[in-house]
Amino acid sequence: MLELRPNCESCDADLPPASDAARICTFEHTFCSACADERFDAACPDCGGGLVARPIRPENQLHRFPASLRRVSRGHRLPH
Repeated sequence: MLELRPNCESCDADLPPASDAARICTFEHTFCSACADERFDAACPDCGGGLVARPIRPENQLHRFPASLRRVSRGHRLPH
């Protein structure tokens, strides 16, 4: 099950569970759409995998399977 991290790992923007701006790679590195598209050209700066839209967990499932509260920040530099 996806962790649904609450923030962009690059700019720390909030990404609530229903956000359509969240992007993830296969390792669940999580970014906002602005960082994913404009800074990283839709490629994860950590693993090199593609960044795609994170699925939205149905609201009626969040009480049983809540989103993560753990914020991750990696302080990414702009790609060369």
